[in-house]
Order: sequence, then C-alpha cells, then structure tokens
Amino acid sequence: MDKGSSSHFVIAMVIFDDELEAEKTAVAIKELRRQLGFSERAEFRFFKTSKNVRLKFLEVVKKFNFRIRYLVVDKSIIYSSELKDNRDSFYSFFIKETLKHNNDSILNAKIRIDGSGDRIFRKSFLSYLRRELNSSQKKVMKNCRMIDSKTNVLVQMADMIAGSINRYNNKDKSDHKSYKQIIQKHIQDEWIFR
Repeated sequence: MDKGSSSHFVIAMVIFDDELEAEKTAVAIKELRRQLGFSERAEFRFFKTSKNVRLKFLEVVKKFNFRIRYLVVDKSIIYSSELKDNRDSFYSFFIKETLKHNNDSILNAKIRIDGSGDRIFRKSFLSYLRRELNSSQKKVMKNCRMIDSKTNVLVQMADMIAGSINRYNNKDKSDHKSYKQIIQKHIQDEWIFR
C-alpha cells in the first residue's frame, strides 16, 4: 500500500496435479537458465528480467501440464485499516482467500509460498491458514511451507506468472498483452477482487 508500490496486488497459484510433471517443469526451467548462460543461483523474477527472457521462460513452461488460479486486488478499494496498515495481515488475508475460494479444485495440497518473514510471523501465518482452510469435512492443505524463491524454480515460475498478470492489468505498458496470452490456456480461474 506504500507510495511507489504498484496499484494492484496479484497472487498467482501454479497448481500441478502430478508431482512428476512439476519435477519435469523444474528441470526445464533449470535447463533454460543454463542455456541463457545464467549462474545456477540466478533467479527468475518478472520485474528483474528482460522482456526477451520473460517470453522465453513462458514459452518453455507452457508446454507442461499445470493450472493457474489468480487474484487481482485493486489496492485503492481496500478500506479496512488492518489490511491497509499491516502488510502481514494484507498478505495473509488474500493468500487465504485465494486458497479458500477454489471451487474444490485444491484438496489435500502441498503448498509452497514465496516468502521468509520472521519465525513468529511464519508460525502464526501457517497456523492461520490451517485454521481457515482445513475442517473435518474438507482439507485444502496437507502441508504448507514458506520458502525462499532463490532455492525453488517453481516458486520463481509463480512469480513470473504473477508478474505477467500484473503487467496485463497495466494498460500503459506496450507489452501488457505479450505475456498473458502465452499462458492463457493454463488459466483455470481469474478473480478480480471487488
């Protein structure tokens, strides 16, 4: 919500129904990194990557089987002072909402979320998600971990997709349509928060 930050907040989930497909996708991303001459520690981040690399990345991953669900929040319509003034509450609430309203398309999932945060926040955040998402009738979350994106190329993939969606909503940019159309067939659910 800070000055200088983007007008919209995007959460993108990349969902693999098959762990082997997720592994194949991760290998393809690592191979792309090598082909581009990047170091093994180089990280794909949408806003730190050139248009050419973004396009190559999306062309590589689009060949695999995965689903995308995303939420776009126009920050200007947020009136709750707790959400406006507390970054952790904002993130926690919208991540929970994205996972909770999934039309039963996510059940018993292994969830990996980009982020580190301090230990106390991580513990309370994960407890909050378990409490809000799992019940005796339905279990959305089998387990959940917050991980550093530098160590996980599939989390980097989620960042690249979230960046693509965010760019699509920024009509002032000449490339705003370039990325989303590549991954369009994978989009299962688009939610514009109102």
